[in-house]
Amino acid sequence: MAGLRDKVVFITGSSRGIGREIALRCARDGAKVVITGKTAEPHPKLPGTIHSVAAEVEAAGGQALAIQLDVRDEQAIQSVVKQTVERFGGIDILVNNAGAIGLTGTLETTPKRLDRMWDVNMRATFLMSQACIPHLKLSGNPHILNLSPPLNMDAKWFAPHLAYTISKYGMSLCALGMAREFADDGIGVNCLWPRTTIATAAIEFNFPESMLNASRQPAIVADAAWQILTRNSRECSGNFFIDEEVLRVAGMVDFDRYAVMSGAELQRDLFLD
Repeated sequence: MAGLRDKVVFITGSSRGIGREIALRCARDGAKVVITGKTAEPHPKLPGTIHSVAAEVEAAGGQALAIQLDVRDEQAIQSVVKQTVERFGGIDILVNNAGAIGLTGTLETTPKRLDRMWDVNMRATFLMSQACIPHLKLSGNPHILNLSPPLNMDAKWFAPHLAYTISKYGMSLCALGMAREFADDGIGVNCLWPRTTIATAAIEFNFPESMLNASRQPAIVADAAWQILTRNSRECSGNFFIDEEVLRVAGMVDFDRYAVMSGAELQRDLFLD
């Protein structure tokens, strides 16, 4: 075991999907993984709870702490960070993975949906980072990784779903600013976004089955995240990474293993030209 052995990795939205995969990838190194999410009891439609993922983390060789968390609640954020430090002694990595999606136009976006996307995407990323940074400053190789896109300012990415785009770009702007703000503290702050759509519940329940079949498995994002989080944080900050490009740099050439349907034409993700 190497890489992230004994590192304390805090992941928001990790009861399923990409967050779960990142948790399991870190666990295989022997990391101490904090599993957070709203799902503490089994959901009638969606697989996975924070407790089931914690059990998977431990089975994979890591240590796990499962804490129910609504990232919209600033007091809860402070509480879970405190619990993490009390249990594991510090925090080395924060992965801001929790997200809310709503691909609606301006006239179709309700105030409730607007608030949810802003609160879960930008606001939670800001507040989670703010709460963790004092502890990250004490780490030997601290990282913040936001699951958000490169800042592509073409109006075509704003017009169809303005509120969602602003909320996701808000996460990316957090990385842009914090990377510079905390450079002297050695905190690497980066973004990671998939080249293709990823087979998560968001795709399964919001889009036709054909898009699910044209997607890749969440493991590709987790493998790319591992590559970033094991780099020297002082030399790796302020980047907008794409999963496939990260893995190509690491020497990978065969990506078919990540495909939901082998040989299918892949669906490019949002915000990428």
